[in-house]
Amino acid sequence: MRRALLVAIVMLSGLVLAFPNGAQAQGDVFDRVTHGYAVSEGGVKIHYASLGKGPLVVMIHGFPDFWYSWRHQMAALSQNFQVVAIDQRGYNLSDKPKGVENYDLKLLVGDVAAVVRHLKAERATVVGHDWGGIVAWQTALALPQMVERLIILNLPHPNGLLRELRTNPEQIKNSEYARNFQAKMPGDPTVFFGMPMTPQTLSGWVTDPAARQRYVEAFEKSDFEGMLNYYKRNYPRASGADLPAAPETPKAKMPVLMFHGLNDQALHSDGLSGTWKWLEKDLTLVTVPGAGHFVQQDAAELVTSTMQWWLAMRTPK
Repeated sequence: MRRALLVAIVMLSGLVLAFPNGAQAQGDVFDRVTHGYAVSEGGVKIHYASLGKGPLVVMIHGFPDFWYSWRHQMAALSQNFQVVAIDQRGYNLSDKPKGVENYDLKLLVGDVAAVVRHLKAERATVVGHDWGGIVAWQTALALPQMVERLIILNLPHPNGLLRELRTNPEQIKNSEYARNFQAKMPGDPTVFFGMPMTPQTLSGWVTDPAARQRYVEAFEKSDFEGMLNYYKRNYPRASGADLPAAPETPKAKMPVLMFHGLNDQALHSDGLSGTWKWLEKDLTLVTVPGAGHFVQQDAAELVTSTMQWWLAMRTPK
């Protein structure tokens, strides 16, 4: 069977959603979610916020972020799904183990698996952005029996990212911030794009003032050293000709939906090329001109509506 590539340019005007009342629910989800904890390997507690009932959707944030990043999508998807957004280890209300080794990618995948098992689900739709996207890809590849559908935001397939880090001068330059994170500690006054790491600087990308205050409060509870450990433990230290080619990886066995804000200054869109070669099933790719790295907030309505449509096409009636 020929592998299908579906390149979707979704316009909000005229889009008829398969879900009734598909418009985003009104009001902030912050005070409507139910909080819980799953226990991962080594007794690490992973906090999650849950909204709605139905098939499980697990959402994984990136750097610097927390579960509230998914507020727009949670409000809408919770009409038909149990939407569970986690705080990754080191962030907000989740545990913050010390030591670089405690942020290994295998442990981060284990955190997702622990949440799915805690909620007594056999499978889930897994959604990830940035570092959450890396964790989502790796969960899909390592535990395909647990991932029914995969949604990725602004994070190329690992093979595509490694290729660009070897061959694309723009991506190599864009990744200099990661080298900075690997070399410095949170107390360095220039570690975060020439600034110190504080709850205020880490929240600077959030445009909504009310939401930004929530971020400041979450980052006051977070461990900055833990945040940097994601890079110190897992991000490639070499680039260009010094970086070896990507190892052979299994093909993802589930349908994949990808979003990419084309104004992303960290992850080059060229990394998307060839993604279909690493998948067994269909790919839906939505590129968003004018949106930056945090596409789930920069283009919240487009991302949310497309997720609703895409999930409706794949959810048994």
